[in-house]
Amino acid sequence: MGTRRNVPVHLGERSYHITIGAQLIASGDAADQIAAIAKGARVAIVTHPNLRALYGEALAATLRLRGCEPIFCEVEEGEAFKQLATVERLYQQFVEAQLDRRCLIIALGGGVIGDTAGFAAATYLRGLRLIQIPTTLLAQVDASIGGKTGVNLPQGKNLVGAFYQPSLVLIDISTLKTLPLRELRAGLAEVLKYGIIYDQAFFEETYQALPQLLNYEVEALTAAVTRSCEIKAEVVAQDETEQGLRAILNFGHTLGHALEAATAYQRYLHGEAVAIGMVAAALVGEELGITPDETTHRIIAALQQAGLPTQFPPEVPLPEVLEIMHRDKKVISGKTRFILARAIGKVEIVPDVPDSVVLRALERHRAGSIAS
Repeated sequence: MGTRRNVPVHLGERSYHITIGAQLIASGDAADQIAAIAKGARVAIVTHPNLRALYGEALAATLRLRGCEPIFCEVEEGEAFKQLATVERLYQQFVEAQLDRRCLIIALGGGVIGDTAGFAAATYLRGLRLIQIPTTLLAQVDASIGGKTGVNLPQGKNLVGAFYQPSLVLIDISTLKTLPLRELRAGLAEVLKYGIIYDQAFFEETYQALPQLLNYEVEALTAAVTRSCEIKAEVVAQDETEQGLRAILNFGHTLGHALEAATAYQRYLHGEAVAIGMVAAALVGEELGITPDETTHRIIAALQQAGLPTQFPPEVPLPEVLEIMHRDKKVISGKTRFILARAIGKVEIVPDVPDSVVLRALERHRAGSIAS
């Protein structure tokens, strides 16, 4: 089964830990930890049918052996279903299952399920305990950690949500073996992001390990996930509700989110949009004299090596992108805040970037006119 890694998230009374390892579900390790928290209470596993068959039934069987009563609440898969209507359907399933405040919600799936089930847990009966079991690389290194939950509106991404910390995060590396390569690549965008914003050595290690990561090698994936979780845990522990430092985790997300919304959440996976957004942020930084062009090229090279898109699509209207960007929850008093890179491993928060600068960067970006 390999070595188990434990990463603490220090948040006072809301502290919890992240367990990372292979075969957590199959070995019963996941059920042991869940049962210790549930203490006999009913457990609602929120997932979609495919993941229920792959991992949910095995998890439920091991939970029953430990005195828990698991039920399933199924949702549809995909970013298009990360909406209030899905949360309402979960509420109805919770009512039908007669869940009470002792019960526990398990989010078994990718970031959409984690965010949606997390928001439902945060708000049903004013809060049910939550356990995250992320099954995509992107969710394992990002969405499942730190307590951000929420859903999209037609006007923008994650505009409705709550900070709601889980009681436990269980990361079973073995679930990645069924992850399509495109989704694995999308998760690597967030892994590379952690190196860009916080740890140059980790960026270089990830860059060098891309062949092993893209080959689903457990040891490489475990190391990448563990360090990503450590970085996010360190940042969240210092700034739980994103009043300052935690904003650096949004590198590439301002324009990435706008691109997702401008393409109706149909064209890009989240990590793909973030990859394009990170290049866009590097070009904004170049326009402001903050980001050296060699840093931009290093970011592009790593993303391309991971098989990720890096060019802004020329057919997406820039005025629409700017309009969506202005509705982003990170905009304060009408001022667009960007996270910009001074070097690999070092970023800064720039609180007011003019639209004219963003437009110049995007025009270069979609034209592919990036100086070499």
